[in-house]
Amino acid sequence: MNEPLAERLRPKTLEDYISQTHLVGENGALTRQIKQGLIPSMILWGPPGIGKTTLAHIIATASGRPFYTLSAISSGVKDVREVIEKAKSSGGLFTTKNPILFIDEIHRFSKSQQDSLLQAVEKGWVTLIGATTENPSFEVIPALLSRCQVYILNSFSKTDLEALLKRAIEKDVHISKKNINLKETEALLRLSGGDARKLLNIFELIVNSETADSIIITNESVLQKVQNNTVRYDKTGEQHYDIISAFIKSIRGSDPNAAVYWLARMIEGGEDVKFIARRLLILASEDIGNANPTALIMANNTFQAVSTIGYPESRIILSQCATYLACSAKSNAAYEAINTAQQLVRQTGDLSVPLAIRNAPTKLMKELGYGEDYKYAHSYTNNFAEQEFLPEEIKNTKLYNPGANSRENIHREFLKQRWKDKYNY
Repeated sequence: MNEPLAERLRPKTLEDYISQTHLVGENGALTRQIKQGLIPSMILWGPPGIGKTTLAHIIATASGRPFYTLSAISSGVKDVREVIEKAKSSGGLFTTKNPILFIDEIHRFSKSQQDSLLQAVEKGWVTLIGATTENPSFEVIPALLSRCQVYILNSFSKTDLEALLKRAIEKDVHISKKNINLKETEALLRLSGGDARKLLNIFELIVNSETADSIIITNESVLQKVQNNTVRYDKTGEQHYDIISAFIKSIRGSDPNAAVYWLARMIEGGEDVKFIARRLLILASEDIGNANPTALIMANNTFQAVSTIGYPESRIILSQCATYLACSAKSNAAYEAINTAQQLVRQTGDLSVPLAIRNAPTKLMKELGYGEDYKYAHSYTNNFAEQEFLPEEIKNTKLYNPGANSRENIHREFLKQRWKDKYNY
């Protein structure tokens, strides 16, 4: 009777599932597997409220498999083993119909807890579906990660969220009885932070606060009713993403004052120390890069230090790193270079390596011209000899463009002297 709107509207089939078309759309990576019932063990990675748990339930239902669930917050190794034993006994002899074990927030499992899953996944006693908001490369042990496919779920788009609101108005057993005029959605979408569950909870709060059958919803009316109910810092919800965004943008914008303020907000809210340190590590390369190579060393040392020390002392180390990075010269040249290079690879495919720079470990390869005409740089003046290192089809393509800062200006001059007009530095 008191079931929340988000639960009442939880999709039961793929046809009702909104968003994630790259996974479960007509040509989605999971669509055919779900329909055929050939489900691999997988990790579903994405922010809160985007349908990870729902997708796991749909996969189990569509494939006709027994479904077991554990929460990493409240389950230990003993619980894992008990569920695996139940799953083994319910799976029977049909390996393609082995039960599904769903673990929510799998990133919270310790190494020993994750180790306890390995044999069950390896032997096919269960098909593991783990859900995580954190990068599985950091939070899931390599042995378990190698046995699972990782699927990334994207945040809901504005269109997706508005479709959810429309579904609530038209199909929910309670809300559909009211005359609702949804005039504006911006405030609802902003407060939800892309979290569908939060969006529907806010929407239900708004509707239930009105006694009249005819309800007009505007940005102003939403903010009036909701702003006093928002959480100071929810490290699994909207503010988790909003505040880390503000933190990163403050450092990128060279404002150490704002950076340390948002850092304090996260620390006071109990944010995971390694989560903050990882974001600093990424920023040091993405937003500073070769403008100050020491930034990456500082961020990496920070990550190592806080991983060992923990709170409360780590706050000092994080503050030192954040203020240092904020005061550093900035460049996204390395970030832009790899983005451009990856796009070029997608467009041009697997181009052949020029013969001159191929390895020639055998006589046959040498006879075929592998390594022929290669110029060993150290045998030439200034340890440089001009030659072509890119495939013929994309020769002379400039992918790295040094930033306008003192260190990368040195890079630019170095490249200009070596390559003259080839790359137009």
